[in-house]
Amino acid sequence: MTERNTDDQGKTLSFIYDIDEPPHKVWRAITNPDFRAHWLPAKDLADPRAAAMILGESVSYRMRESTPPYLESLVTFRIAANDDGGTSLRIIHELADARIDRMIKAAANTNGSPVMLAA
Repeated sequence: MTERNTDDQGKTLSFIYDIDEPPHKVWRAITNPDFRAHWLPAKDLADPRAAAMILGESVSYRMRESTPPYLESLVTFRIAANDDGGTSLRIIHELADARIDRMIKAAANTNGSPVMLAA
């Protein structure tokens, strides 16, 4: 298995893995709850059912952090056959919780010039 990272785009992380197994086996591993539980436990999911699915191509799950503030995210798995006879697996992890915008604060040090107040 090889891994290729893609750029971090704000609230989204995207990773591409080349796996030496055919797409149908990878699809089964990411969609069958018994297989999926070995690497993605149900306790990490906000809902064990798929949030969206395109049969044989992509599946999305809603995840929830286990610690406060319990932010939710959407993880999408996209599979496609690669040139080596294996599978290209793209994992896209998007922070989907609207509360995150309220949590982002400006930096304490703005590196601007200091302003003196007149007495």
